[in-house]
Amino acid sequence: MARTTGPILAIGGITVANQVIFNEEDMDWRVPIATGIAAMLFSLAERGWEKGAVSLAYLALLTSLIARIGGRPSPIESAAAWWGRGPAEPGKGIGGGGNTGRYRPA
Repeated sequence: MARTTGPILAIGGITVANQVIFNEEDMDWRVPIATGIAAMLFSLAERGWEKGAVSLAYLALLTSLIARIGGRPSPIESAAAWWGRGPAEPGKGIGGGGNTGRYRPA
């Protein structure tokens, strides 16, 4: 298996967890499909420029942890809120306190 496969698949898993588990949104099946395609493309790129492809894969992993995408908080923010408040009650968002899971600065 290519050295870039792990970080790329982790990006897909983190994205799905942020969307479905932490923010209680519907599953977007384009994410796993795009993740598989990206893993294959990175595997091909690794054959031509191994050091660069591996570095870019880990940079993308780091970016996926800290970036806010699609109007939702970053995975790190979402995970911290979810673990800090516990699982949500159905229909009440993160932590069950009436929060819809959307980021609202204090």
